[in-house]
Amino acid sequence: MGDALEQMNQEEVKLLMVGDASQILGIVSIGDIQRALIKKTPLDTEIQNIYNQSPIVMNESDSMYQIRKKMFEIRAEYMPILNKMGGVERVVFWKDIDHENKLPSKYKVNVPVVIMAGGKGTRLRPITNVLPKPLIPLGDKPIVETIMDRFVHIGSTTFYLTVNFRAELIKYYFENLNHPDYQIEYVHEDKPLGTAGSLHLLSDTIKSTFFVSNCDIDIDQDYSHIYDFHVKGKFEITLVGVLKKEQISYGVLKTDELGQLTDIEEKPQSSYLINAGVYILEPHLLKEIPKNEFFHITHLIEKVKSRGGKVGVFPVDDNQWKDIGEWDEYLKNKSNA
Repeated sequence: MGDALEQMNQEEVKLLMVGDASQILGIVSIGDIQRALIKKTPLDTEIQNIYNQSPIVMNESDSMYQIRKKMFEIRAEYMPILNKMGGVERVVFWKDIDHENKLPSKYKVNVPVVIMAGGKGTRLRPITNVLPKPLIPLGDKPIVETIMDRFVHIGSTTFYLTVNFRAELIKYYFENLNHPDYQIEYVHEDKPLGTAGSLHLLSDTIKSTFFVSNCDIDIDQDYSHIYDFHVKGKFEITLVGVLKKEQISYGVLKTDELGQLTDIEEKPQSSYLINAGVYILEPHLLKEIPKNEFFHITHLIEKVKSRGGKVGVFPVDDNQWKDIGEWDEYLKNKSNA
């Protein structure tokens, strides 16, 4: 599984074929790996235990119209095309068929989205002395607009932006932007209230399951899958977790209780999930956030856990996550945008 993730990262794809040019054994997708991680399957698990051994493929006799139609129906980023002998003749990529449009989301999820856009962005000074962090460009758009596009893609049309620092510039940008696909309401913090304190201001407004996102991250993930995971798991809060992998550059010594060497593990790799900054919440939780108090979303999570509530974690790979909250990360992701 870990090797498959690395290859997906290198090739910048979310699907891999298992087999070779003469025979395709199956397909492994980022979704297959995410489902395995949710079940706590170790990254060193053999890929044969999780990949799809009955993948959808097409034949060289099929027309491009038929291939495009099938790819659109199943939301396939690429389609293996087999020859008469059953070998892989070629691979058709959706981005080559329709380079202007992304594949539509499989599920339409029109739920409210709250974007926490009130911070000062002190770690990104001096640029945030001029621009508020949400308006810092990532590619040809401000990061906040890139985030909103992810949600528009799955059908969300109602956005709440919590604002404080340089709020007038954020409002000015969107007032002069033609965005017929969605509407924006602004939630003003009179003082910094932490990563969740301002949500209390929406307790009489939001009545359905909703997303919350930081304004300095972007996740290359179909958010409808996260929503589906949240609903099916009957969670009160779902966090998106980023799979981080670290390799120690030395041999690790293992000893017994007498100090005798039992094993040497050369350059072991460990993995862990970190908080990505995207959440799904149930609306009743808004009433549990104190009014006009500094309150982090981690405080809310602990509150839910302490009374036995369910908190879910949906994993994504590190390569799917862009964090522009610090200069080094911003410069790296800006060059790749």
